[in-house]
Amino acid sequence: MKSVRTEYLRPAAAADVPALLALRTEAEGWLRTKGTDQWSDPETGDRAISKWRASIDEGRAWVVVGEHDEVLATVSRGSVDRDFWTDDDRPETALYLYKLIVAREASGRQLGTRVIDWMSRLAALEGRTWVRIDTWRTNTGLHAYYERLGFQHVRTEAPSHRLSGWLAQRRAGEVALPHDLLPVASHEGCQGDEATLIEVPHQRMDAGAKGDLTSGNGTTP
Repeated sequence: MKSVRTEYLRPAAAADVPALLALRTEAEGWLRTKGTDQWSDPETGDRAISKWRASIDEGRAWVVVGEHDEVLATVSRGSVDRDFWTDDDRPETALYLYKLIVAREASGRQLGTRVIDWMSRLAALEGRTWVRIDTWRTNTGLHAYYERLGFQHVRTEAPSHRLSGWLAQRRAGEVALPHDLLPVASHEGCQGDEATLIEVPHQRMDAGAKGDLTSGNGTTP
């Protein structure tokens, strides 16, 4: 008999900060083994805690938790990064995805893909056209990962003070795993079997979107 999945998505809480920092530290070490310099400047300590808390307080950070409420992944949304996206990109038409990190113990469960699908559905629910990312410019493996999930490379920006800048986007409403959607808890402390799934179309068909861009964060799948 096939086992029932127990992962679900919920808003991050202040109590999750240690787990989020542990995810970040683990990701830094794993990336080093892959020969990339992404996140080679460890973001730990008070500054990292402050940034996570701000994202949580503003309702921008989410976590995927497992059967025992352990944090398996995280993602945040944020405002447009003006180092990369301009007025010509019509920034208001997109949802911007940041800080996607999946625990190594959850590797193989396609959590990164399922989280991106949820963000895509959320973007469609909000009436947006795109989900957009910026990733480390030199991490070609990560670029290929996003392209396999349907993201289109828009361009690469290289401001001198930033190491990210590979810009890509995918149409809002598109999902890679329509039969494996993450359930979403609407409030902290909700158990997985009580979580409710946000209902949005799997594919957003919007004739008005044709006038938008046709080609589009430091993240680790």
